[in-house]
Amino acid sequence: MNTGVWGRVAKFSSTSSSSELAWKITQKLMASDSVEMREMAARICRDYLHGSWRKITTRDIVLKRISGGLSNWLYHVSLPETRPPKSSEPSQVLLRLYGQVHGAERALEGLITESVIFTLLSERRLGPKLHGVFPGGRIEEYIPARPLKTKELGGPQLSVLIAEKMANIHKMNVPINKEPRWLWDTISGWVKNVQANLEDPGLVESENVIMLQKLKMYNLAAEAEWLRKYLGKISSPVVFCHNDMQEGNILLCTDNMTDDEALMNPRLVLIDFEYCSYNYRGFDLANHFLEWMYDYTKSTHPYFTVNKNNYPRREQQLLFVRTYLHNAGCQGERATERDEEALLCEVQAFSLASHLFWGLWSAVNAKLSQIPFGYWEYAIERLESYFQLKNKILNTTVISNGTEIGVKRKIQELDS
Repeated sequence: MNTGVWGRVAKFSSTSSSSELAWKITQKLMASDSVEMREMAARICRDYLHGSWRKITTRDIVLKRISGGLSNWLYHVSLPETRPPKSSEPSQVLLRLYGQVHGAERALEGLITESVIFTLLSERRLGPKLHGVFPGGRIEEYIPARPLKTKELGGPQLSVLIAEKMANIHKMNVPINKEPRWLWDTISGWVKNVQANLEDPGLVESENVIMLQKLKMYNLAAEAEWLRKYLGKISSPVVFCHNDMQEGNILLCTDNMTDDEALMNPRLVLIDFEYCSYNYRGFDLANHFLEWMYDYTKSTHPYFTVNKNNYPRREQQLLFVRTYLHNAGCQGERATERDEEALLCEVQAFSLASHLFWGLWSAVNAKLSQIPFGYWEYAIERLESYFQLKNKILNTTVISNGTEIGVKRKIQELDS
């Protein structure tokens, strides 16, 4: 897809001397009321969908842009009322355009891996249905839904469903590299990026000086190496993980229902598979539990709040762990109390990895992202939580039940 509207986007984004100008031009070209965009959307839907979509035209297609940046553009596309579905074809779809692939080989590898994962999850009904794949993007099921709220993660009914989803993902056999390289490779790369950022004189702004000074006090490379050795002593199976099962990536289906009706008999769908990889199961569970504490709906800076009292209580942890082990077990094997306690120990240990991982993520994005968020504050919060937990581990033989543990969660980027 290097011709037409997408080719022009590529040209402007790569040759313009002004990133602001390139962004404005791209926004105009990719707008849902752009003639070129409507023509491309109609052509793709005609070619890859069936039934009433085969005769869809630029004039009658219903197109709405959901979000977009230079890496991903999302559109809600639907049939007009005058052209209802003939048989089993969907009446509405989600059109995803990948945009420009930068970073050459590694970026392309990541894109291919994510597409394979999406396809497999779709086939197993663990994610949105895949309607079509074309050069430069794909057509996905459009799900009338809303993301879960932070406070809803602790509800017994929803927690059980999330545990079942996680177990089903962990049982998957996905044709990608099965070595747990992703976690350490990502941390290593981010450590280098943060170190380079801290040397950038352009970041020395009055409101960031104190936070930057705090970051410079940390020997992040040494911490990453220590953590790798420490977790190497923890027995945690390597499985296929989502790696970011926070509330924003868990959708509650609301099709033709009120919110209360949807919650009475909830159906959940997972989204956002960009971080999926083979990883230690303890990371996935630890990361999810820590998400119970963080609310990202604050409308003013730093755009997040934390309530450590919301970390799952022991009975809530056991409900999740028991459900997970029951669904992840082979041939219906019943988990023992020892299995449950062992998994809870994994969760405690891998909470360190979640702290460091998302702390580094935030420090990297503090320079890169245009999304309004307190990245520096978030990085400090996560890294301070890491060191607090590390000190507790080194000074006690038993880690507490988590009520004093803090952590971070990935913010849904507009262009993700």
